[in-house]
Amino acid sequence: MMLICTVIASCNNNDSTQKTLAMTTTDSITRELKIIDSLLQDKGFAESMAIELEASYYKGIGEPAPPFLKPDEDSLLTGKSVKEEKIATNIAGFYALECGINYLCSQDSSTPAGWIEKILSKKAPDKNVTEILSRFANATWKAGQPFRSLDRIKKANFIGWSGLSTAEADKDLRQIEGAAQVLQPFIKGSRNEQMIQMKNLLQDKEFALQVAAFMDSSYYAGEKKPVAPFVSKEEATAIKKKSFKEEKIATNIAGFYALECGINYFVAEKKQAPSVLLQSVIDGRISRQDQLLFCRFANATWKAGQPFKSLDRITRATFTPFNFLSEADIEKDWVQVKAAAGKLLKELK
Repeated sequence: MMLICTVIASCNNNDSTQKTLAMTTTDSITRELKIIDSLLQDKGFAESMAIELEASYYKGIGEPAPPFLKPDEDSLLTGKSVKEEKIATNIAGFYALECGINYLCSQDSSTPAGWIEKILSKKAPDKNVTEILSRFANATWKAGQPFRSLDRIKKANFIGWSGLSTAEADKDLRQIEGAAQVLQPFIKGSRNEQMIQMKNLLQDKEFALQVAAFMDSSYYAGEKKPVAPFVSKEEATAIKKKSFKEEKIATNIAGFYALECGINYFVAEKKQAPSVLLQSVIDGRISRQDQLLFCRFANATWKAGQPFKSLDRITRATFTPFNFLSEADIEKDWVQVKAAAGKLLKELK
């Protein structure tokens, strides 16, 4: 009888310990995600993170990092095409779709056309698929905001995807579905032919304009608002002044948004606190598959920023589906993710 009581007591103690650990982990997750949300909206942190990531880039290529800004660049204004910024603003969902279905195709022998059909017919196999696609849309949307204005990161919806309202999350999914609708007629043939078609379309400036115009109109339709012409006659040649400093921050912070979107996803999947996941990134204790997903988020956020700098940048050889990238290019993304992880982890301690 004594032995039975001892065993029962031991089991009860183990259950209690497990519950305590679970509560502790849940508390840590909640607390740390709130900190990350606050950092996402912090302009000072954005600048310091951008400085850190630019320095890590130069370190990665074995060169000393120059000053982040020269003395005259802090208040410098540069001219930017209104038309190109409108394209850049509205094309993020296409880059999210391309990166998302490239990831899904890497898991098996499926094709881009097959995934596009499933998305449009609402026959994606489970909610995890629509969730990962929506997370890519969130990543590309985030990457574009500081290019438009650094003040936009202070908006209430500039937070981790898991904290978004259903209405906000639905906007991400509508972006994916809209991009799929435009892309569908252009993707056909064998799996390899479809991948090459995706590559060619990514680098096509006229297609970028077509996608952006459709996405703009579908956004207004989804919000039940009147649809205005995409680019007016005046906007077609208009130039507006933009902050050089803010563009420099936006250019260099993409790796942080990739890290944040990846961490937010893995918190939900693995039920681990962000700090635990960040430490595993820094120590290199994550699987190759997980590492590549972080790099795919980085590829998505990098792509989203390029047309803001100049639409000509989408014609570069590296502006290509992830599976066409060299190991050296993928490593550059990983360097950015690891550097962002190191800085973010310090903020959570």
